[in-house]
Amino acid sequence: MEEELKTVVYDESKIRHLEDTEHIRTRPGMYIGRLGDGSHAEDGIYVLLKESIDNSIDEFNEGFGKRIEVNIHEDLSAEIRDYGRGIPLGKLVEAVSKLNTGGKYDTAVFTASVGMNGVGLKAVNALSAKFIARSCRQGKMHEAIFEKGVLVSDEEGDTQEEDGTYIFFEPDPELFHNYKFHGEFVENMLRNYTYLNTGLAIFYNGRRILSRNGLEDLLNDNMTAPGLYPIIHLSGDHIDIAFTHTSQYGEEYYSFVNGQHTTQGGTHQSAFKEHIARTIKEFFGKNYDVQDVRNGLVAAVAVRVIEPLFESQTKIKLGSLTMAPDKDMEGKPFPLSGVSVNKFVGDFVKENVDNYLHRNPDIAEVIKQKIEESEKERKAIAGVTKLARERAKKANLHNRKLRDCRIHLNDPAPKTKKKEGEETPDKRFDSSIFITEGDSASGSITKSRDVNTQAVFSLRGKPLNSFGLTKKVVYENEEFNLLQAALNIEDGLDGLRYNKVIVATDADVDGMHIRLLMITFFLQFFPDLIKKGHVYILQTPLFRVRNKKKKVRAAKNVGAEQPNAAGEAILKKTRNSDRSEFETIYCYSEEERLAAIEKLSPDPEITRFKGLGEISPDEFKNFIGPDMRLEPVSLHKSDNVGSLLEYYMGKNTMERQGFIIDNLVVEEDLTEEDE
Repeated sequence: MEEELKTVVYDESKIRHLEDTEHIRTRPGMYIGRLGDGSHAEDGIYVLLKESIDNSIDEFNEGFGKRIEVNIHEDLSAEIRDYGRGIPLGKLVEAVSKLNTGGKYDTAVFTASVGMNGVGLKAVNALSAKFIARSCRQGKMHEAIFEKGVLVSDEEGDTQEEDGTYIFFEPDPELFHNYKFHGEFVENMLRNYTYLNTGLAIFYNGRRILSRNGLEDLLNDNMTAPGLYPIIHLSGDHIDIAFTHTSQYGEEYYSFVNGQHTTQGGTHQSAFKEHIARTIKEFFGKNYDVQDVRNGLVAAVAVRVIEPLFESQTKIKLGSLTMAPDKDMEGKPFPLSGVSVNKFVGDFVKENVDNYLHRNPDIAEVIKQKIEESEKERKAIAGVTKLARERAKKANLHNRKLRDCRIHLNDPAPKTKKKEGEETPDKRFDSSIFITEGDSASGSITKSRDVNTQAVFSLRGKPLNSFGLTKKVVYENEEFNLLQAALNIEDGLDGLRYNKVIVATDADVDGMHIRLLMITFFLQFFPDLIKKGHVYILQTPLFRVRNKKKKVRAAKNVGAEQPNAAGEAILKKTRNSDRSEFETIYCYSEEERLAAIEKLSPDPEITRFKGLGEISPDEFKNFIGPDMRLEPVSLHKSDNVGSLLEYYMGKNTMERQGFIIDNLVVEEDLTEEDE
């Protein structure tokens, strides 16, 4: 009998209309980008927080409310209170629950707002297990409570509270699995708001965050290498720029639109990069290479755009070509109507930077020296660079050092699909590369990895100590050059192929040394890779403690006493599952080992792992899976990176040797009888 082929009938019944809340919950990626669990700065929960704060920032920009209070409760919920005008009471419910509803469409009320689409708070509401909005105006209050976007309470009355708006939200755990707010991401977001809004005080869990010098404070707080000259800070109508050069390689930019941190730049950042290089070249009257002019440049640019257009609802990249629309709602042109973003930024940079350099010839001389040093180094390694690129291209065809994965960070964004009530996740942010020592370790990781998102790069012994060396070494050293090519970071991080760069070495002295050598390499030539939170250290277990499970023994006894079918089945199952007879605890420290011994006593089996190569692929998959322990490598101004690297990686060998001898701790391996 032939099987009948089932066909799906496409008719009128298949056409559906989704209400606002249902559409947001069905397609959250359209509104907040990726969902995530809070472990990445661009995860959805931070977008929810940002969308809630943006409205308060817009109030401040209109001259209402100089204080915003942000509180995060147990890393799971957030509340935001501003002291602006408050949402008009009669429209509170609509303003937070109906798409395409808001006051930002009226440019007379909000002249340069970020929230232009009437979406932000509605998305927060729909994606929250619980959402509260309360507005206070002139002694009156209106409060609305929602659950998953559905209104459950609506109250009005008198109040003694100050005017303003209060928002509470708790992200829906059904959508944001195992989420958690990370304080460092929240604080960084809030600091960015204060840099762009001088005079605004944000209280984060009771602690005040304030900036008095705007973008100058931003650069001072984020630069990890000293500037070669004092930060140049120039302000005008609708624009604010700050920049300096450092001795580090590469370029570093921070860009903002209407107080919104555009992490992926956009038309304003591109315009600044183009015109800062052109202006400096024209000032000196020399045809310097743009690459040399911008090498070591650290800059911030902030613009105010009327009705800005972003490339997505997450607002991390500006797409506006003009500073303002042709006409306002009354048909009258704006002061900057028809002026392109490129021309506006270019004219400001040309006039003000040129004037500054003429007034400060000593700073101009420093910039000139920096450019010529970069030019000299670039020309010196030009031949080496060409050969290295050719070698890297050949290696890419069959690179034995790299076991690549299928999905990369720089791949095009996948089309969102809906499968059984769950949105297909964006796997690009899961892409990672393990940098391992030797073939044995890389072999274990290669066999147990996820081939879709995890790549492996194998080092041959210890890499070169790159401290104090020029970038020429990146091209002369085959290993460094191939790693640079694998990461695709020669021209900056825009093309970075993996979201996480994970250094995976043995937890012994040699392993620690290799970690330090790799971190030195990144700090020396690609500091932005660390600054942007892409570099991690893989934590692998030092001990395995296991013991036979008591319940398994009980099952055997039951089976022995029952010679019936059920008992025989239990015995058979037990005999066929010898591997599951052990309860295993992997320990990452001596404290964890002692706790595991106590738990699994009286007679636990203890194994010490001396290296990654000793761990079988079957076990290793537990350490690089969902429960993988990663220690992020961070870089802050207070770290005194230069001094630390000088001490640990410099030529002060005898000083380090003396320190080691003075602080040496001897561990004795105890016999079983001694233990």
